[in-house]
Amino acid sequence: MRRRSLFPQVVIDRDTESEESSSEEEEEANVVLPEEERVQKGKTPITITLKKVCKVCKKSGHEAGFRGATYIDCPMKPCFLCKMPGHTTVTCPHRVATEYGMVPAPHKNTTNPLEFVFQRQLHPRLPPIKPAHVIPDQVHCAVIRYHSRRVTCLEFHPTNNNILLSGDKKGQLGIWDFGKVYEKTVYGNIHNCILNNMKFNPTNDGSIYAASSDGTISCTDLETGISLSLMNLNPNGWEGPSSWRMLYGLDVNSDRSVVLVADNFGYLYMADIRSNNKMSKPTLIHKKGTKVVGLNCNPLQPDLLLSCGNDHFDSSESLVVIGRYISENYDGAALHPIDFINISTGQLVAEVMDPNITTISSVNKLHPREDILASGSSRSLFIWRPKKLDIALPREEKRMVLCGEVSKKRNKKHGDESDDDSENDIFRSKDNSLKQKKLASKSSSYKSRRS
Repeated sequence: MRRRSLFPQVVIDRDTESEESSSEEEEEANVVLPEEERVQKGKTPITITLKKVCKVCKKSGHEAGFRGATYIDCPMKPCFLCKMPGHTTVTCPHRVATEYGMVPAPHKNTTNPLEFVFQRQLHPRLPPIKPAHVIPDQVHCAVIRYHSRRVTCLEFHPTNNNILLSGDKKGQLGIWDFGKVYEKTVYGNIHNCILNNMKFNPTNDGSIYAASSDGTISCTDLETGISLSLMNLNPNGWEGPSSWRMLYGLDVNSDRSVVLVADNFGYLYMADIRSNNKMSKPTLIHKKGTKVVGLNCNPLQPDLLLSCGNDHFDSSESLVVIGRYISENYDGAALHPIDFINISTGQLVAEVMDPNITTISSVNKLHPREDILASGSSRSLFIWRPKKLDIALPREEKRMVLCGEVSKKRNKKHGDESDDDSENDIFRSKDNSLKQKKLASKSSSYKSRRS
């Protein structure tokens, strides 16, 4: 319900001995104490005038927040994107950089034959096996409110193309067969908090290693859900933020039988797969105090390790997929597109969106063998395929499964277990009621089909 531009004045009587009221809420109170009323009644009346107050800076004269499908920033604060004063996110020149979304690293020309051979190994001039930049731009299937907290990482199965693994902020591990859609499992006893990264065991695709913000490495059997701990960097529990170790980057060196992980202070650790023990002392591989979020062993020379953190970027891929943080107005709906960016040129190759996905797709993973994109938006998972492939599929193959309270209370609000993303925004569009009925009928047909 919209506020009226003219607000009423409310007069409240109070005792003269009471203290003057003060408010830190969004509405300020201007108090007027007429002398005539004080003399006649012996009480002091309070006149309250309601004014519009900004939620960010608590000052009057402007408002911050959504206006329709567009988010308005506070003009008293610097730009959220570039952190520079004088403009807001709406007018920021770095909002959507279509040609230079990111700057490629400078290439060093050299006549040294040794460096030339090294560069030739990193960038072999081989013809592509499949067409370049095939964009999965249409949602094929989804599982809604699958996790109990926001999805934090995704990983495809190395041998089964239809299996997707997902981790969340609660430390849970999900296994979803998106080929059959309804076959899904969530193991809730893997970690105590955020599951940041995971990699399959190269010699056993039935187990997976995971790194968590609780400072542990786990090895989980996908069939039973039984998890073993390989390393614990916080054996004494919480002793303050200055000593709490959180693990982010992770990879497995099968030749050395070693799991490599990196923490939030820039250190690299190694754990022996055979003995489940930490090996040697940690090594500082990035600027001290820097979060190392990615580790990748060279598949041909596993002793070569590529790392990326807050101070460096991993340029091993030619195309990256990033969920846009700032929403855009698409036909009156606030949507967060998914951007495909060419690393070599910094060009925005494509942006994809779906009117049913109104929360940020914070985690995105391209399939290593097929033209498929998996997205984690809030607690839900979505599978994207190219439109030309999706059109050829039968209509019943495009499926979405509702989990948890959404399947039980589709037409009610869900505010009891809200996370840092708005779960109620998913599947909220102009034709919301019509789509809800269609989804409900489809969900019931799948249940009957399964039984």
